[in-house]
Amino acid sequence: MEEYIKIGQDYALSYGVNILIALAILIIGTWIAKIITKSVVKVMNAKNLDATLIKFIGGLVKAVLYIFVIIAAIDKAGIESTSFVAILGAAGLAVGFALQGSLSNFASGVMLIIFKPIKVGDFVEAAGVMGSVEEVGIFVTTLNTPDNKVVYVPNSQMGGGIITNYSVKDTRRVDMEFGIGYSDDIDKARTAILEVLSSDERILKDPAPDVFVGTLADSSVNFKVRPWVNAADYWGVYFDVTENIKKKFDANNISIPFPQTDVHLYNVNEN
Repeated sequence: MEEYIKIGQDYALSYGVNILIALAILIIGTWIAKIITKSVVKVMNAKNLDATLIKFIGGLVKAVLYIFVIIAAIDKAGIESTSFVAILGAAGLAVGFALQGSLSNFASGVMLIIFKPIKVGDFVEAAGVMGSVEEVGIFVTTLNTPDNKVVYVPNSQMGGGIITNYSVKDTRRVDMEFGIGYSDDIDKARTAILEVLSSDERILKDPAPDVFVGTLADSSVNFKVRPWVNAADYWGVYFDVTENIKKKFDANNISIPFPQTDVHLYNVNEN
C-alpha cells in the first residue's frame, strides 16, 4: 500500500512540476513573442511600410508565435500535442484553399507595397483601368478615374499585369500627328507648326520639339509632332496645340484632308 502511495506522490510531483514548467513556458514565451512582434513592427516602421501592412504582419507574427508557445506548453504538460497540430494543420489547409483568391490578392498587395511601383496620387493604367491611385490596400487598389468614378482593382490583377505609371517622370513627350494635302507646301506647314509650338510657354525648349514628315498616307502627308512638357501640362498642351494648329493651318490656307476615294465610271456600249 505504501508503495502505491509513494508512486502516486511521485507521479503527482512529476506532473505538478511539468504543469509549473508549462506555465513558465506559457508566460515567458508570451513575453518573448510580444518582444519579437514589437521588434518586427519597429523594423517595418523604420522602412516606412504601409501602416495597414505593418498592422497585418504584426498580428500575423504574433499569432504564429503564440501558437508555437501554446503547443510547447501543452506538450510539456504531458498532453498529446500531435493530434492538436494535425487538426491545426488541416484547418489551415482548408482555410488556405477557401481563401485562395484572397491570399493571392494579399501576396500581390504586399509586393505592391514593398516594391512601390505605384503610390497614392500617381496616375496609372493597369488591369484595363486608368486613373489616379487613391489607396494601395492589402487586398485591393482603389483608383479614381478621370470622370470621377471609383474603381476597386483586386491586387492580383494589379500586380499580375502591366502597370503604366504616368507620374514617375517629371516630363513627358506629347505625341501628335497632323496631316496636310499633297498639294500643300511642306515647309510652310512645318513653319506653321513650329510657330504654334514656340508660342506655348508650357512646351520645353530642352529637349526641343521634333517636327518631321512621318508617313505618306493615302490622302495626306502626315507630320509627326513631338513636344516635351512637364507631366502636369500634358493634356492641356495636347488639346491646345491641336486646336491652335488647326487655326494656324486655316489662316495659312493649309488644307487638312479627309479620306477620299476616286470613282471612275466607264460607259460600256452594249452590242
